[in-house]
Amino acid sequence: MKQTYGLPALVSIFVPGLGQLIKGQFLKAFLIWAVGGTISFFLVWTIIVPFLIWAWNVYDAYNSPA
Repeated sequence: MKQTYGLPALVSIFVPGLGQLIKGQFLKAFLIWAVGGTISFFLVWTIIVPFLIWAWNVYDAYNSPA
């Protein structure tokens, strides 16, 4: 059975990368903050790219193993 994690996904909705940090995935959390934040900053005018990064972050926090 595939494990899912609701709390990390819930906090990732509000603070991207925090769900990964809660799960102990420090490198992934840092990359979400650094790379995702930089890409979103430069492509904020598209609205779609920052939304996709955010949506992937929540999905990953919910489905990735601890």
